[in-house]
Amino acid sequence: MLDPSSAAAVVLESWTPRNRGREEVEFAKSVVAMCGPLTPTRCRTLLWSCAALARFGVGIGLEPVPTSLLRPSVIERFVVVGLASATATRRRDLRTNLRHVARKVVPDLFEPVPARLSRSRAKAPYSPGEIAAYLALCDAQPSAARRLRLQALICLGAGAGLNGADLRHVRGSDVAAAHGGVLVSVEGRCARVVPVLTPYHRRVLESARGLGEDYLCGGRVASRHNVTNTVVDSVSGGRDLARLEVARLRATWLSTQAERLGLRGLFAAAGFSFSQQLCDLVERLPTPDEGKLVVLLGGSAERL
Repeated sequence: MLDPSSAAAVVLESWTPRNRGREEVEFAKSVVAMCGPLTPTRCRTLLWSCAALARFGVGIGLEPVPTSLLRPSVIERFVVVGLASATATRRRDLRTNLRHVARKVVPDLFEPVPARLSRSRAKAPYSPGEIAAYLALCDAQPSAARRLRLQALICLGAGAGLNGADLRHVRGSDVAAAHGGVLVSVEGRCARVVPVLTPYHRRVLESARGLGEDYLCGGRVASRHNVTNTVVDSVSGGRDLARLEVARLRATWLSTQAERLGLRGLFAAAGFSFSQQLCDLVERLPTPDEGKLVVLLGGSAERL
């Protein structure tokens, strides 16, 4: 039995499709021969991809040579124009195949290679014990204003998932009991109404009533910046606790909701790690009314 690379060489030598012209076949064979080692299946896939590109290139007047057809701009034009009627999956596959061949055959045309940029990752959520310690720190603050603002920050972060930009806009009057729970109205770029998790009700209502029309995290105008830093920097005590992070408070809320809604089970059953399709489907679903959101997102003791 032939090893995979030898079997691929046989495939390459004998590949003579009836529906491809001589120039297309010769071009495909010449460039794929430079991409080894390959398996037989991978060899056939690249041959068909390169022959399709050659047919398109010759049709628009390009010479069937690597420096003409394997340019990034030509590959993109082929994918967008030549494959306009193909499915999105086929277009992605062909572009991936052709860019792979091009980097092997004419690497100079792909210089400089774009630098990989790191992706933002979720912060680690706080444990229940850590949240309890921070709330105990609230009770130890030397003034009522510090206590109310610090506990508002914790409750709106870990209890409603608000981030720094959201927190700039929330006044005490934006927090209200409704539908058997507590709702916070968020203004700004991502305006919305969010239920607060049940364990945070008493404290967030206390802060809201105590601060009234004032911003819960301090300041006088919504355009102010770094408001959460000011609250965290003004904390007294808690030397044994790490500096409070708004991103980790939000991650705590997201983790709680993901567990409540069974997202891990859904992802496991669907075979997802990340799914753009799931995001697309969510956009088509109706948004629950405020009463259902309170129950769905853990804002009351009721069950669906």
